Amino acid sequence: MKYLLTSAACIALLTGCATAPTDSSVVLGAGSGPGAYTVPVAPALAGPVAPAKPTAEEAKAFVDDAEKKLADLGEYDAHVQWVGATFINYDTEWLQTRADAALNEATVKYAMESAQYNDVDADPVTRRKLNLLRISQTLPAAAEPGAAEELSAVAAKLGSTYSTGKFDWKGKTYNLDDASDVMAKTRDPVTTRAMWEGWMSIAAPMKDDYAKLTTLSNAGAQGLGFKDTGALWRSGYDMDPDAFAAETDKLWNQVAPFYKNLHCYTRRKLNEKYGDAVQPKTGPIRADLLGNMWAQDWSNIYDVVAPKGIKSSYSLDKLLVKKKYDPLKMVKTGESFYTSLGFKGLPSTFWERSQFTRPRDREVVCHASAWDVDNVDDLRIKMCTKVNGEDFYTVHHELGHNFYQRAYADQPYLFKNGANDGFHEAIGDFVGLSSVTPTYLNQIGLLAKVPSDSEDIPYLLKMALQKIAFLPFGLEIDRWRWEVFSGQITEAQYNQRWWELVRKYQGLEAPGVRPDSAFDPGAKYHVAASVPYTRYFLADILQFQFQRAACEQAGWKGPLHRCSVYGERAVGEKLNAMLEMGQSQPWPDALETFTGQRDMDATAIMDYFAPLNAWLEEQNAGQTCGWDGEI
Repeated sequence: MKYLLTSAACIALLTGCATAPTDSSVVLGAGSGPGAYTVPVAPALAGPVAPAKPTAEEAKAFVDDAEKKLADLGEYDAHVQWVGATFINYDTEWLQTRADAALNEATVKYAMESAQYNDVDADPVTRRKLNLLRISQTLPAAAEPGAAEELSAVAAKLGSTYSTGKFDWKGKTYNLDDASDVMAKTRDPVTTRAMWEGWMSIAAPMKDDYAKLTTLSNAGAQGLGFKDTGALWRSGYDMDPDAFAAETDKLWNQVAPFYKNLHCYTRRKLNEKYGDAVQPKTGPIRADLLGNMWAQDWSNIYDVVAPKGIKSSYSLDKLLVKKKYDPLKMVKTGESFYTSLGFKGLPSTFWERSQFTRPRDREVVCHASAWDVDNVDDLRIKMCTKVNGEDFYTVHHELGHNFYQRAYADQPYLFKNGANDGFHEAIGDFVGLSSVTPTYLNQIGLLAKVPSDSEDIPYLLKMALQKIAFLPFGLEIDRWRWEVFSGQITEAQYNQRWWELVRKYQGLEAPGVRPDSAFDPGAKYHVAASVPYTRYFLADILQFQFQRAACEQAGWKGPLHRCSVYGERAVGEKLNAMLEMGQSQPWPDALETFTGQRDMDATAIMDYFAPLNAWLEEQNAGQTCGWDGEI
């Protein structure tokens, strides 16, 4: 369920990256910075004179030059990325490699040159831009001839391998969409295992290339003054990298007891369905039984875990079909949510240039994504939209990126980004919380009557199977990559350590012994495309914090999980005040603008799901909850 935002350029070398630039990336471009600073040597002196210390004026001129020249190359790269994601072939991969290399090389050049201004007493805006420049690369190349092109080529190969992955089973060829559809619907554990192991197999050839990518990007990160690429990633949150890691641990500890309750209840239901031989009553859950290729979203097995005696009176999937929704109508409906808050409608080019459905005549990246190609108003989404509740939510989410991009369009180039990368994801998810409430479905005519609160447990359970089930997965991907980048684990240990972390955080295990050649992390798009993932964990925290603040502003008096802010223009005004700040201020300032709080806070999740958590504790009475090795 997690989807990537893109701003105007692909700093992360996203080839086939389901979205072009990364959500966490600041777009840079081509050009040369100022040369070395020297002063004339006086005739009486016998040797060279040290370069003069740069001035504040020179620091500002350097940043201005970087913003102008890097914007140009960034826009070009974004167009190349779009073509590469919507027409996957040898030539578009070739183009992406060159465009990415040029962008990466220029980005590293400016990032490294920015170091000469570290001690300059620059004005606050220039100083913030210099800092952002230094951390702007997701995968930095070393400042050596050919390094950027080599890194781009490896990244492009990884992305292409993932996006074109297929496997055969019983005489039929499956791609990710096919296998995911089967896993969502079948309740045959032999079939779920076959789909799961088939998709994992497409990643095995990536292992050597991933190790090479790690070496190359670490060299670039070290050239920028970071210990490794993981330290670089953790430096983008207006705090010390180690302090940021501790902050995510704090947030996880606030919600971990709730996750364990959900895990315990789900495991019991799976045991009742499949028996001890398939899913034991204690210990980890078998990963392929949860209805999702990565077990990051358990909502597809709601039929297995649904509460007895409490039934939902409607299905969003069926409502959409009954009301004759098509992909375009779903996107139009999503747009209307934002305009109801007072935001201006999307430009005509959005409707002309976006990809709403999967073409039949070519390979494309179907991973849903939002794009701002020119950093002004060339906004687009790229989806292979299906008429169902999941994609209805996804549409509202992706458009959140687009409206955020438009809100900060007047900011200087280096500030055209979210307050931190979790913000960009959280905005769409926050709106998504309203988009699936019965209150909103009633407001837009999809649902004739809002059900009574007797249906709240089924509703909240479905939501928890998405939101709460995701939280440990949102942490473990980058926990694994931080260890890879730091050298804590070797290539030979990649898969073993992956499953140790899956067990520790998610309480899951593979359906069978994994072969030595396996590289199961690479079967996740964001690993293959080198998209930092902690942002999605933060988004899961922030969206509920935004929801609580917005509902309080709207004067909502009912349960938090029933609140829809559709049509609340006062909320829209305050939301826009935060969005238009972009990355111009530290994220606590942006957070305070909308919520009144300066710290990320997971207690809003507990408020939202309070009735469900109490119900789960009742259901789990007498059960042995938890698993070996849990956090």
